[in-house]
Amino acid sequence: MDISFPLDYQEKDLISACIRQEEWAIRKIYEDYYRLMMSICLRFASSENDARDLLHDGFIKVINNFTKFQAGTSLPSWLHRVMVNNCIDHYRKMARRKTEDIEQVYTNQSLDADAVSRYSEKEILNSIQLLSPTYRTVFVLYAIEGFSHKEIGEQLGITESTSRSNLVKARYKLQEILRSNYESK
Repeated sequence: MDISFPLDYQEKDLISACIRQEEWAIRKIYEDYYRLMMSICLRFASSENDARDLLHDGFIKVINNFTKFQAGTSLPSWLHRVMVNNCIDHYRKMARRKTEDIEQVYTNQSLDADAVSRYSEKEILNSIQLLSPTYRTVFVLYAIEGFSHKEIGEQLGITESTSRSNLVKARYKLQEILRSNYESK
C-alpha cells in the first residue's frame, strides 16, 4: 500500500488521522518513533524482549489516548511521557517492593573520573538491565529521566528516603557490575 502525503502535510493532520484510528497514520507514528521509544523501554527493561513488550504496550496506550493529545504539545515529548508512564505502570504491577534499611547501604565507592568513558553505550545499558527492577527503575527515573526523589516516591508509592536509598544502592551495584566487566576484559 503506497501512501502519498500532500506537500503541505503537517503533524496536526497526522494526529487527526490517528484520532480517527486510520491505520496508515498509526503505522507512520509507530515507524517514525519506534527507535526513540524503544530506547526508553530498554532503560527500564531487564532484556530486549521485555523492552519490546513495554514498547508495544506503550504504543497501544498511545493509540488509545490520542484524543487526549493537546494541540501545541510536542508529539515526541507527549509520546516520551506516555512511554515512561507505561514503564512506571508496568513496574508498579510487577515489582515486589523489597527495600532494605539505609544502614545496610555499602559505602559508595566511586569509579575514577574516566571510568564511564571506558564503556560503550551498549555496555552501560546492559549493566543497567542487570540491576533489580526496583533499583533499575529508580536509577532510570532519577539519573536519566530527571525525576526528583519526591516525584519518584509519588510515582512508585515509596518514600523519598527509600528512593534515595535505592538510588545509592543502584549506583553501587552498577559500579560493581561495570568494575567486574572491566576487570574481565
